[in-house]
Amino acid sequence: MKQLRCCVIIPTYNNAGTLEKVVREVQEYTDEIIVVNDGSTDGTAEILEQLAVGSWQLAENDRAPRHQGTTAPVTSHESRITLITLPTNQGKGIALRRGFASAIQQGYTHAITIDSDGQHFPEDIPGFIEKVEEEPDAIVIGARNMKQKDVPGTSSFGHKFSIFWFRVETGLKIPDVQSGFRLYPLERISSIRNFYSSKYEFEVEVLVRLAWRGVSILPVPVKIWYGSEEERVSHFRKGVDFTRTSLLNTILVAAALLWVRPFHFARGLRKMSFREIVREYFIDSEDSNAKLAWSLALGIFIGVSPFWGYQMVVAVALAHFFKLNKFVSLVASNISIPPMIPVILFCSYTIGGLIIGTETAHLKYSSGIDFQWIKQNLIQYIVGSFVFGALLSPLTGFTTYLLLALLRKRVRAKEIEHHQ
Repeated sequence: MKQLRCCVIIPTYNNAGTLEKVVREVQEYTDEIIVVNDGSTDGTAEILEQLAVGSWQLAENDRAPRHQGTTAPVTSHESRITLITLPTNQGKGIALRRGFASAIQQGYTHAITIDSDGQHFPEDIPGFIEKVEEEPDAIVIGARNMKQKDVPGTSSFGHKFSIFWFRVETGLKIPDVQSGFRLYPLERISSIRNFYSSKYEFEVEVLVRLAWRGVSILPVPVKIWYGSEEERVSHFRKGVDFTRTSLLNTILVAAALLWVRPFHFARGLRKMSFREIVREYFIDSEDSNAKLAWSLALGIFIGVSPFWGYQMVVAVALAHFFKLNKFVSLVASNISIPPMIPVILFCSYTIGGLIIGTETAHLKYSSGIDFQWIKQNLIQYIVGSFVFGALLSPLTGFTTYLLLALLRKRVRAKEIEHHQ
């Protein structure tokens, strides 16, 4: 852990009954510990002070008063712990962010977070280190066994709920999203300037936003303890916190569908050649020729129509509604790429003039045709674009159907010949 410059962050709020045990067990694996006291009112501060003075032999020159909301390192020849005290309870998200900031300030590159309620086992820490040695820039998340008998029903539901929405938001399927037992790459955390959440839902937000930035997520199996309500204190408020998490997921899903997923998808397409796209998503597709042709026709219609800025979103939504191939519709909607924009605008404007009855004989094609030019004749362009799309889409769809029938027939013939 020292070679990796990895510390352990323990956020705590009114867990005086389990905090000392957690800290002492973590100390068996590292003496680089940051404890964030999130405004506890149950004697947590006194316990931390006793631990620091008794077990860790707080040096005289380190006895400076700890002002609320400040970070004060506590050191000795045996251990090093940083105590951060927040004046009032601000939420787990804020506590973690304060811990991350302190860790970065002290020169750590990685941080393991572990809850102070005793549900995690510090003996699983070596598993995190082994994983991050394989991929230092990854986030490692402790995957709990949610099928064990003592798991509360609400926790099991929340577990499945979060996995579903995480997959919608990122396209990734991982075995656990809500586990607070994690190893974070601090440099990637620091690259996210603003977070929206401050409480339990922060752990969902940070995971999604790191995934959006291409950070790998590596699961590692961990043990979990769920005691009775008397044994283990949880501050998760089922109604309020579940509502906050649902609201956050709504925002993240909207961002994913409107911007993140289409942007990443389009960027990935640029790395593939036209031949590779045709082979993988058309020739080798399990969909019928007719379905692929209809999917392409829909994408062409949306790409030509005046849904600028939202064409990919509209194409995917309609393809989903009509149960067509969403990928093909998305690709086809990209017909409105920069080299084609002047052609589409010119054809739409010309056809609109013929429909409305406007004189277009003086109009000449120019690559300088742009949106400012279109604004002057908006109605004519809109009418023309819909008509142009309605003419072009069935033509390209029918052509695609014929080409697919021919190409797939040749491919099958070659495969049969190869096997013989």
